[in-house]
Amino acid sequence: MNRLLLTAMLLFCGAASGATPVLMADEWMAQACTAWNGNPVLTRELADKWVRNDKKRGYKIVRMYRTDCGDGVQVEMKIEERDGRATCTYGGKPQGTPDYDVDYLMHAKSERWIEMGKGEYGPMRAMMFGRLQFTGPMMEAMSVMGPFEQFLLLIGQVPGDTGSCPAGN
Repeated sequence: MNRLLLTAMLLFCGAASGATPVLMADEWMAQACTAWNGNPVLTRELADKWVRNDKKRGYKIVRMYRTDCGDGVQVEMKIEERDGRATCTYGGKPQGTPDYDVDYLMHAKSERWIEMGKGEYGPMRAMMFGRLQFTGPMMEAMSVMGPFEQFLLLIGQVPGDTGSCPAGN
C-alpha cells in the first residue's frame, strides 16, 4: 500500500474515532511527518545543504522521544531530498540505523515538548537550559535554527495525548 494513502487512512481513522494519538507514538509520528511536508520552512529551507549532508545514503534520520517515557520508545522521521524539497518519507517506529555525524536524536520531558510546541521558547534556549537533550551535528543544527524552531512547533501542531507513554518499540 502506498505510504501517502496509508498516512491519509491513519489520519482519517484517528479523526473519525475522535482518538488523539499518544504524543510520540508511531501514529503520532506519521501525522508529524505529514505536517512536516506541509511546512514550507522545513521543506524549502532544509532542501539545500542540510538534507544533502547524509553521507551519500540519500536520507537523514531525526529520532526523538519523551524522556519521562524512557529511551525504549523512540520514533523517527526519515527525511529525503525529493523534487528539490526536504521531504519526510517516513514517520514511525525506528527503522534505520542513525549515524549521529549527520542524523539527530532529541529528547525532553513531556512538559518541555509541550512548551516548545507552544512556542514558549525556541531551540537555543531549550538546549542552553538543558530542557532539550540533543545528539547530532551541532554546528549544522546551529546553522538552521529557523527551521529547527519550526520543527519544534510541530509538537504543538500535531495533537498528542501525554496522559500515557507510547508502547515500546
